[in-house]
Amino acid sequence: MALCGIGWSPSVESVEVVYFSGNLSTRLIRQSPMRLTGKNSYLNQRQYWGVRCSSASKAVSPMESEENAQSALLGSMEEELKHVTRFKISDFKILDCVSIGLGGRADELIFEAMVKDTKSPLYNTRVVLRRHNSAQAQRRGKRAIEVLKKLVHRRLMYHSYSMQVHGYIASPTSSGRCSFTLVHGYHGSFSLRHWLQQSDWLPTLEATLVLDEESVRRVGDDTVGGPAVTRQLRLIRLLMRDLLIGVNYLHSHGLAHTELRLENVHISPVDRHIKVGILGNAADFYEKGPNSSALDNNLDRRLMMIAFDMRCVGFMMAKMVLRELMDPLIFTKFKSFLTKGKDPSCLREFLLKILSRNSPSGNIGFQILDRNWGAGWNLLSLLLATKPSKRISCLDALRHPFLCGPRWRVVPSMDIIRWGLGSTAVRITEEYIYGQPQRSRLAHFIELMEMLNPHSKPKNWLELMPGKWRLLYCTGRHIGLTLRQPPARVLIGDVHLIVSRASKLNTNLSFTSNIGFTVMSGRDWPHAKTGTNGNLQVDSLFKLTAGRRLYLKEEKTTGRFTLGPSNIQDSLAKKLSGRKWRKAIPFKEFPSSLPVAKLASGDIEVTMSLGNPLTQDVDTARNVVQEVRTQLPPEMFDLTKFVCGTYVDSRLLVLRGVNGSALLFTRSCVDETNR
Repeated sequence: MALCGIGWSPSVESVEVVYFSGNLSTRLIRQSPMRLTGKNSYLNQRQYWGVRCSSASKAVSPMESEENAQSALLGSMEEELKHVTRFKISDFKILDCVSIGLGGRADELIFEAMVKDTKSPLYNTRVVLRRHNSAQAQRRGKRAIEVLKKLVHRRLMYHSYSMQVHGYIASPTSSGRCSFTLVHGYHGSFSLRHWLQQSDWLPTLEATLVLDEESVRRVGDDTVGGPAVTRQLRLIRLLMRDLLIGVNYLHSHGLAHTELRLENVHISPVDRHIKVGILGNAADFYEKGPNSSALDNNLDRRLMMIAFDMRCVGFMMAKMVLRELMDPLIFTKFKSFLTKGKDPSCLREFLLKILSRNSPSGNIGFQILDRNWGAGWNLLSLLLATKPSKRISCLDALRHPFLCGPRWRVVPSMDIIRWGLGSTAVRITEEYIYGQPQRSRLAHFIELMEMLNPHSKPKNWLELMPGKWRLLYCTGRHIGLTLRQPPARVLIGDVHLIVSRASKLNTNLSFTSNIGFTVMSGRDWPHAKTGTNGNLQVDSLFKLTAGRRLYLKEEKTTGRFTLGPSNIQDSLAKKLSGRKWRKAIPFKEFPSSLPVAKLASGDIEVTMSLGNPLTQDVDTARNVVQEVRTQLPPEMFDLTKFVCGTYVDSRLLVLRGVNGSALLFTRSCVDETNR
């Protein structure tokens, strides 16, 4: 009996689909006497037709051996992927649209289709056909089906948080290979990145997630930074929580996604869940091995993969909140900051100089991250931590205050309390409204930070203190111009304290106070802050030792007094005993002393540089130095007045002067070349 087939093959990349008259497995067993192979294409490519005939003789022809090999290949593939449905191309109606938002690669072709097989449970359902051309692409497609097999016992969770895989289409080709097309769910043509790039993304996403008008109306008021900021914060919380639940589902089943990005995440309008993309590159945590150390290797592998996924989630969160990071150039600077090993806790200081804040209500992303005592910056720093072991897990992130609104009461950890105190102090200094209430509040927050100092030993200071610090505030002096009529009008710029360690073998530190300023001349200086630039630099060496800071209370019998006003100490003690701080502060009463890092300084060296024509006038230079000393805390001009350090972490530093005043610094990670 003769076996005939009619087919075509494109000349560039073969896109071949096979129509079968019956089920493939039945044809292989019963040896169907006739098979019609129609090779069709949904691409506009140059093609040619051919007719192949073979006779059923006892001798095995090369064509038959090739077909036998293809049949064996298809049979082994069907056995391997039997837990999903094998489709035929005739089951689908190819639609004339391409899903551009499904993250296709160069070796993949993606089309939308409609299931037209009336016997299929997916009848009249829109699906996506992902044709894998290269061998590597086919491995990704088969891997996505293997992952489904591992998660099939919890199919509901898989379908809720991942893109559903319905099955595959496999057919032999004239080249001897087997073509492979993955059939997976359709959740719209937009990825999350496409959503965020729309001009009306906020109301559209709210409508997609079925957030009714009443709930939208109640999230904010009409004041500055009200509804827009609050609505975006609520939407980001919903998206992040859904994403973390889906990623945690994978991690709890021993899998890492490894390709988490905005392009691979979709939002389903049906069940209103985040869907992570096809799990074609999902990696197993555990590798089987005969070695006794396999358990330790698996643990390290698991931690590294989870940390990698969490870093990707951090990038996604940063882009969702800070829309400027969608710009590739700005995101490159953002990523470069992290790849250089800079601490992510200093991201706010770094991004302040890069992102635009010219809108009437300020940068909305900054307002979102600044809310709730800067909880958003804390979560972002934990997701993007430099050391993988320091990155937060999905479950801990779901319990983070930034993602838990008023309905979820969470008990903040001591790290969150420290972070909130420091963030609030920085926000107050940025407002630059130094009335008595603000000054008292800042002094109060600095006192609380000193009590909760996590690094009290000198060895911790030797590791954390080196770097560049920007002066924010001084409790003893108002920094900047006042209503005085100075002999020289000097505008103070950034004041930095640069700390360096010459050798790891000793405890000596080098302090450099770098003060930039502008000498304004002429009558238009109130309106045009321009003039001659200058720089003042003070250098000194310090030795770091352990010490104590004493809090001396007033003695009524002897008439002795404290180093500072007694009413401030009593007020602070009263606040600490209140219900608001009782759970946060681990002190039942005001401590009499606190451990500090004692600073013993040597000689200082002062140098100043001024531009022309001020360099020619000695009296003017003298007046400039005097004005700089008047506007700045004396500790920045005379470093020997620093006596101890009372608080240090990766982003904030508090130093105390000989007169008891506290100087608050923030770590400066700004690269001047990127500005």
